[in-house]
Amino acid sequence: MRWGRNWPEKQPRPKVRRLTAGEQQTILAEMTNEIARSPVLSGFGVQVRSERGRFYIDRITPEGIEDWGRITPLADELLLEVKRRSWSEIAKGSSQKLIKVIAGDTKGTFHGLGWLDKSLRKSGRGLERRVVKKKAKFQFVYSDTGAVGTAQEALFHYFGLPLEVIAEPAVWYSYHRVPKIVEANKDRTRVLVRFSATSSSGEDFGGTCLYAEKKGSWGAYRIRPSASQDIDSAEAWLVKRKWESWR
Repeated sequence: MRWGRNWPEKQPRPKVRRLTAGEQQTILAEMTNEIARSPVLSGFGVQVRSERGRFYIDRITPEGIEDWGRITPLADELLLEVKRRSWSEIAKGSSQKLIKVIAGDTKGTFHGLGWLDKSLRKSGRGLERRVVKKKAKFQFVYSDTGAVGTAQEALFHYFGLPLEVIAEPAVWYSYHRVPKIVEANKDRTRVLVRFSATSSSGEDFGGTCLYAEKKGSWGAYRIRPSASQDIDSAEAWLVKRKWESWR
């Protein structure tokens, strides 16, 4: 006797709506304007391009073009997707809404700096750093409002890290690991950050990153678990490896 298997039906790919040249230019302009309103997306050098009836969101880096996602015109809305093994749906809506989804990302699907983008928008001064003070053990608050900031906000405003360094290690953000500052030195040139997440079984896992400034330039260095107890052990391990991150 054979036991049958009830495999789920494969969902058909959404049908792409063919745009007129005018519609394509309108949507492209709307997305470009929305990117310009986002301090984080502007700071990352994010651009949108049209190709074969779809729109692609790219981040321009010194190493080349980093593909962040694609937006597909459907019958009455747009579809935002990211590619892992295959294209996966993230959201549907208007062009402005989907760019806001990317800008406001707090889980690491794109960059994980959504709370920082929100605070920068609220200040209305682009990427200008706000005054942040240390209130408790590695808890940081805005001096003007008293609001508590996230680790990414503290790294940007209090420690002065560049956006692209804060967003490293990108793969940990993509796994939806949450960063937490666990140690920093007095001159604010070394910050030890734990990236953690909880599995479906309730088990905590993650990794440790040392953000370090050397000769006026910041870098993000993944640390081997056995050397991640504190800043001193992490830096000593990196020095032995000539500042090569753990893989």
